Amino acid sequence: MAAALLLLLGPGAALALDRYQQVVLTLGSWRTDDIVPMRTFLDRFEQTHPRVRIVFDPTSAPDYDAVLTAQLRAGTGPDLVYLRSFEVSRDLYERGYLASLAGFDPVKARFQSSSLDPWRGRDGVVYGVPFIATAHGVYYNEDLFRRLGLAVPTSWEGLIASCRLILAEGRVPLANASGESWTVLECLLLNILPNFIGGRGGRLEYLSGARCFDDADMIAAFAALEELRPFLPEHQEMLRYQDSLQLFAQGRALMWFGGSWDIGYLETQAPALRWSVFAPPPPDGKPAQLTFHPDAGVGLNAASTHREAAEEFLAWLCEPETGALLAELMPGFYSMHNEHRALSNRHAQAFLALTLDRPTDIRFVWDQLRAGRPDGYTLMRDAAVAVMQGRMSPREAAATIQAGLAQWFEPARACARKPGDAELDQ
Repeated sequence: MAAALLLLLGPGAALALDRYQQVVLTLGSWRTDDIVPMRTFLDRFEQTHPRVRIVFDPTSAPDYDAVLTAQLRAGTGPDLVYLRSFEVSRDLYERGYLASLAGFDPVKARFQSSSLDPWRGRDGVVYGVPFIATAHGVYYNEDLFRRLGLAVPTSWEGLIASCRLILAEGRVPLANASGESWTVLECLLLNILPNFIGGRGGRLEYLSGARCFDDADMIAAFAALEELRPFLPEHQEMLRYQDSLQLFAQGRALMWFGGSWDIGYLETQAPALRWSVFAPPPPDGKPAQLTFHPDAGVGLNAASTHREAAEEFLAWLCEPETGALLAELMPGFYSMHNEHRALSNRHAQAFLALTLDRPTDIRFVWDQLRAGRPDGYTLMRDAAVAVMQGRMSPREAAATIQAGLAQWFEPARACARKPGDAELDQ
């Protein structure tokens, strides 16, 4: 019937209908919490690009990687996909599931080369548009800090002293726990690690083999993690991520090592809570560093039949105005464009200010260390949990990482011992 109507109306009507027929694209993600703000975000795109409709279709974060791989393998994957940084998405690209963006000019014009590296293949080709980054830090209860006469600590030693004072007052210093293993690594260890190993420069020395993964600095970082154990909640081995968030939100714990991704939760669940954030302080004599991580890019399914429409959306993501819109709609998630803009949300701005005041680096195990087995993420996560639960010493934790990576990572096999590390071989 539609064909008969087009014949009746003539070729001009047929051309017009084809021109304005809407293309529907699916966008896969692991951010199930973002359904509402992402709908607002995508509506803004569709207001100026009425020919394209984007359907946001998230999967739970723990299942996302396996589900996406299965979909891509079966040819049923979304047109557009959230991409984890470095090895996880790089593997998808090298298996042919993601389209090359080598000739896509907008991405080169709007982002620094370093911002593109997390979504660059080993062949040097970019396959993802940088989308969101998150900052690590320490949340603190402003009212309780004021009531106890506490200042924001500027050194690790000062932080430990504050924890002792809080504990002596009968309060819980830290909301963190070890009942959910990823939180010990990502919220705690990777939060403090740059301050102990020398930030980006130190991380690159481990990756090049100039340093071994069980050197004195790595042991010191695990020792700092161990130092926090007395200040965690009672029965922390049984408490999970949401339990920790609630302890802080309810004012039952004064601090929470976490990241900017929790801003929305705390503002919604505890609107009356007065809190701010400070950078994890370095030990005396070491410069301050901060983890600011490129969390997600957006890529194009190589099998999508709507590449032109998908590239229209990707080009929109490259605009600085789009990055500013994203940061406003989802406080705590930052764009990676060449320019930074002040944010209206005071908590998001507080986190952003930390990233501008000191050198930053990515999460330690994301680049290269997840490409083999046993992978660096699992090794470091399990070692961190063991230390936090008193089942492993800091020295044993670092040795476990070194031994595991040396099974497949050539720089770890051939790493150089420093004079101060000589006793580690004994």
